[in-house]
Amino acid sequence: MEMLDGYLNAVRRHLPWLRQDDIIAELRANLEAQLEDKEAELGRKLSDAEMEAWLKQLGSPLQVAARYRPQQYLIGPGLFPIYWFVLRLAMGWCAVIYAIVSTVEIVGNGLGPGALAGAVAHLPWVLFINAAIVTLVFAIVERSHAKIPEKFAQGAAMGNDWPHAAVSPFDAQRDGRKKPKSYAQAVAEVIFGWILIVWLLLVPHYPYLLMGPGVVILTATPYQLAPVWWTFYWCVVALSSLWLAWQIVDLLRERWQERHPTRRLVRQGLDLIPPLVLLAAPGRVLVVPKNPADTAHAAALAQVNQWMYRGFEVVAVIVLLQLAWMAGRMAMEAYRRRLAAAR
Repeated sequence: MEMLDGYLNAVRRHLPWLRQDDIIAELRANLEAQLEDKEAELGRKLSDAEMEAWLKQLGSPLQVAARYRPQQYLIGPGLFPIYWFVLRLAMGWCAVIYAIVSTVEIVGNGLGPGALAGAVAHLPWVLFINAAIVTLVFAIVERSHAKIPEKFAQGAAMGNDWPHAAVSPFDAQRDGRKKPKSYAQAVAEVIFGWILIVWLLLVPHYPYLLMGPGVVILTATPYQLAPVWWTFYWCVVALSSLWLAWQIVDLLRERWQERHPTRRLVRQGLDLIPPLVLLAAPGRVLVVPKNPADTAHAAALAQVNQWMYRGFEVVAVIVLLQLAWMAGRMAMEAYRRRLAAAR
């Protein structure tokens, strides 16, 4: 049934968002009934290869979802699911690539918060241009298809290789409807959580555990970390202990298979604390000379502090964007469920 679940999840991504739950429930009931008939006919369960062949006979998830979509005007119902899939894929990767390029440019040129705000403000325009290009291409394909349909006969089979279909980077979390976590996985997470905390507690006494042979360079350099790093360190330890406590409670209460979207949102928000601690460092100083009277390396030290501070600004922005994306997605999902329940 795992393969059937994966197929239905692939179909779900291309369904009208208000009716996803109802359509998937109806489709699941129909497919499970068909599956039971086939297995009763064979007198055994289908093998993985037979299951995959049967699902491919049903059609790609794009084709199945197209049956439940209302009529489109600019792009027809046969092509619209493929258009919507490609549009989300293009928009997701465009946003990721734009964020990476802008971050490198801002950090590399040492630009200030104004440049970051400008880059964020420019993002909707970049996404709009890319969406317009994709829409124009599909509109041309739709018109060509209407005039010369035989030329596009093979295109209808697009997406048949559904288990390996490409996904947008923003679809990764949505595809969390995967196989539930096993008890062994939950226990392993708790064990590794304990190991992580023990390792964190040992690092101040044995820096070799963090830097390896690089600890020799740390000893030889005339610089050392500013006191604010201790606050950062204990924040990391406290947060790691909190995540471990949550995992242990779930394990003891036999709730390790449950999904916790609110907890994920809280965790994403709390993950902002360590970089914000460093960004609040007095004078933006993250590295100080071992000898306070040493002024020979003042210029180099100022450059090191500037680059480190810029780096943590980028980290904080990335975490903040992830938090905003997750919160927006949760709000939209809750809104969709309310509207679907009111129908």
